[in-house]
Amino acid sequence: MDEQDRLAERFETRRTHLRAVAYRMLGSLSEADDAVQEAWLRLSRTDASGIENLPAWLRTVVSRVCLDMLRARAARREEPVGQQPEQDWDERGTDDGGDPEQEALLVDSVGRALLVVLDRLAPAERIAFVLHDTFAVPFEQIAPIVERTPVTTKKLASRARQKVRGTAVDSTVDLARQRRVVDAFLAAARLGDLDALLTVLAPDVVRRADRAALPPGVETTAIGARTVAEQTVVFGRRARFAEPALVNGLVGAVVAPRGRLLLVLTFTTEGERITGYEVIADPARLRLLELAVLGE
Repeated sequence: MDEQDRLAERFETRRTHLRAVAYRMLGSLSEADDAVQEAWLRLSRTDASGIENLPAWLRTVVSRVCLDMLRARAARREEPVGQQPEQDWDERGTDDGGDPEQEALLVDSVGRALLVVLDRLAPAERIAFVLHDTFAVPFEQIAPIVERTPVTTKKLASRARQKVRGTAVDSTVDLARQRRVVDAFLAAARLGDLDALLTVLAPDVVRRADRAALPPGVETTAIGARTVAEQTVVFGRRARFAEPALVNGLVGAVVAPRGRLLLVLTFTTEGERITGYEVIADPARLRLLELAVLGE
């Protein structure tokens, strides 16, 4: 085995970790694989004998590649929100060249709400947050990647952390109760359980939805537990891609196939029942929402 083969072997032992880092930074498996491959290409053109810490070197290269990709994405003003083609409702297939099974596993391991919120961070914020809060990389090592001082890098991560965690609308809001109700609704919707939906919906519940969230011919407003529950059962497959999240300081839900935001649900609750909910799909409205990850 020559030196290049040994180097390739050492690289392969780090591929899974590098892929996990890149995926959290980019939110796309195909782009993550591209970033990892670029790291290998750069390594193969480098005199590895001068690299003291290969894992740290590879992580740094992948992070810089991801930062460039995030900046390019921002420059193109790509918005990973809003109504997308129907195939995005199915995680068994993907049109971006990634492995659908692996991507589904990664989405579950990271969390849909976190992926959605990470997409709203500035590129440097996202890099700093992922490296420090997820992979425990010291700020002194992150600073050169994001081209900041360690002190400024720490502030970047802190600002990102605040956005990710969010805050309740006020200190008196019972988020635990709200989440219990929303969890019950989503569980019933995923199962298509009409009786369970009728239990969690108030008799005079009102469901409102943006036109973009509904098939042609369906009214944007539905009133009454039976009507709302029956329509929820029909559209229930979307609940497979739903996860509770903090929406404008209250417990709501994001619907994000492959971690890409398509819909947001906001809820009004009284006691253990939902008195109303809204399905937001319009990209302009989605951009105005404050989204954060719910704590355990």
